[in-house]
Amino acid sequence: MPEAMATIQRKSGDHAMEAVLESERAWEMLRFPGEWSKMLFHPTAERPTAPNAGFVRYEPGAHHPLHRHDFAQIWYILEGRFTIGGKEYGPGAMIFHPDPHYEEELATATGGVMLFVQYQGPTTGGRPIYDGRFNVAARKALSQERLDV
Repeated sequence: MPEAMATIQRKSGDHAMEAVLESERAWEMLRFPGEWSKMLFHPTAERPTAPNAGFVRYEPGAHHPLHRHDFAQIWYILEGRFTIGGKEYGPGAMIFHPDPHYEEELATATGGVMLFVQYQGPTTGGRPIYDGRFNVAARKALSQERLDV
């Protein structure tokens, strides 16, 4: 017989969970060449502290340069092989970037998919950026990208 669970009362102002199906979102152009995103949750004007949470798909040969952020993030490699900061990682690897942090140079010969969760930095208060990063209409040259935010 299962052990009885304690009863917890919902409090005024508590939020219910939200669920989104990956199939309900389209792939969007990410700012770096060969990268596409499908953020299932992301910050909006109404919900500025929501995380960027979803998937990044990398084409074979995709890469991004060393850059930095004030928010925190976690990556989980689902498919493909990635060279990050000179070390190779594959499916099952989880990578944590505390805030503030720099992201090492990343490259993939195979292409692949990662789960991304970017969230407000508990130390810096820096928030992840969605607009103009995960949903660009056209990519800029890397020399025109701000790599320090």
